[in-house]
Amino acid sequence: MDDLDKLKTELFECRECRDLFGFEPRPVCMGNSGAKIVQVSQAPSIHVHNTGRSFNDISGRRLRNEWYEISEEVFYDPDIFYITSVGHCYPGKSKNKGDNPPPKICAQKWLSREIDMVRNKMFILVGKAAADFFFPKSDFTDLVFSDHTIKGRPAYVIPHPSPLNVRWFKEHPEFEKERIVEIRDTLHDLIFDQYA
Repeated sequence: MDDLDKLKTELFECRECRDLFGFEPRPVCMGNSGAKIVQVSQAPSIHVHNTGRSFNDISGRRLRNEWYEISEEVFYDPDIFYITSVGHCYPGKSKNKGDNPPPKICAQKWLSREIDMVRNKMFILVGKAAADFFFPKSDFTDLVFSDHTIKGRPAYVIPHPSPLNVRWFKEHPEFEKERIVEIRDTLHDLIFDQYA
């Protein structure tokens, strides 16, 4: 068991937000310390909460099938993807559309420690909450359409593939026509290298 495995054992036992949520938290993350790609999103959906499997929902299917163009087998290969989030538990339903924002304590307590233990070659930040954690006070759309680095490694920001995110996609059709193609090419280079 390496240091990341030990940290994940602690993380999975965390119940700090039980009173805040009003239900039993279920922390979710997956992957190994040698994963090539670290993917960080906002927080698990109710479907992920129920199954314990990251991006096991409509958003995940769009992400894998349409954007990444990879199989479930590749996406859930722990040596290829380390999948985590700013908030590790489903935060409950918002009174408005979508889910509540993740509690800030979660990322402060776990996320920085997690990513310090992964020897990845690339970061993908899914959605504004993940982008804000790494690039606070930056314009989200500017982040999506430019290249970045985290810990000296390439980092890309993409919008959340949620079906609720309709307006952003209508306003920025160039994302699916051009930008995700560039990111996917880089992603595939790493994946094909894994299987070479």
